[in-house]
Amino acid sequence: MLVVTLLAPLAAIPDQAAAATQIEVKETVSFRDKPSTSSEVIRYLKSGEQLVVLSEPNSYWYEVLADDGTSGYVSSSSQYITAAVADEDARAVASASANASSNASASASASSKKGEIVASVAFRTSPSTGASRIRYLSRGETVTVLSQPNSYWYQVRDSRGTTGYVSSQSQYIRVSGGTVAPPTSGSSQSSKVEKVINVGMSFLGTPYQYGSNRNSTRYFDCSAFVRRAFQNALNVTLPADSRGQGNYVKNKGNAKSNWRQLQRGDLMFFMSYRGTSASSYSGVNKSKATITHVGIYLGDGKVLHTYSKESGGVRTDSIVGKHWEHRFLFGGSAL
Repeated sequence: MLVVTLLAPLAAIPDQAAAATQIEVKETVSFRDKPSTSSEVIRYLKSGEQLVVLSEPNSYWYEVLADDGTSGYVSSSSQYITAAVADEDARAVASASANASSNASASASASSKKGEIVASVAFRTSPSTGASRIRYLSRGETVTVLSQPNSYWYQVRDSRGTTGYVSSQSQYIRVSGGTVAPPTSGSSQSSKVEKVINVGMSFLGTPYQYGSNRNSTRYFDCSAFVRRAFQNALNVTLPADSRGQGNYVKNKGNAKSNWRQLQRGDLMFFMSYRGTSASSYSGVNKSKATITHVGIYLGDGKVLHTYSKESGGVRTDSIVGKHWEHRFLFGGSAL
């Protein structure tokens, strides 16, 4: 079936402000690799997602950067996104952070490397995609690289004196001169977790199929998705089904029945759906309930998982106050 969408453009965004401009998705919309309705769909952007506008190739499309670091194109129609606004909150956080770090940034080490931002990228408070975002660094900005806590992040200081963390991927930053402190052994667990999550996030939008082929990445059910994330990231092969994965975590002695005690990257296990309210699950002996679903905890009450064709495949969800919170059985690290 061919669907043709007539797109109504928003007001043009000045080129000089594009890299510092944010928009919000109002309604599920295609995220494409080119500014054309016939181009490949990277994934579907969900309501509430925040995007950074990189450019406006024409009056119908924005080139944007998603919060997972993926760049692509989205319709500029007001049906799908809000009017563009400057990220004042991010500027305020950056200003406060700059004041707090002024003493530490008074002098730069002669051996520090310089980094040039080659594509707009999130500048975060800690080396994690779940960490608070200070602001977005714009293409062309120069930063001082202070250290490399793991293989995926640099600790940097921007021109305002703010210290934070940025992806070490060459598509975002070009580093030259000096030396960078190598990753420490103490950060190895954190780097493993981030690698699993980065792989998992790369599958956002992959369609759901119950009982999917464990050797394919065209479709996933919940346990196949989790298994593939660990396989591709760390060459760790988990059991093929959610109950087996639950036993795997329990056997490591890491199981926690309170989801608020979980760490980023832990697996979360759930029972069958009974309803949206907490009362629907009252009287259930969760220590004996059967596991029917698994996902990867992202922190901040969010889970990365897949559970139905209708939901759009691999996605992230907030569990707080939702049926996911009521269905939660236990969770823990698989590492």
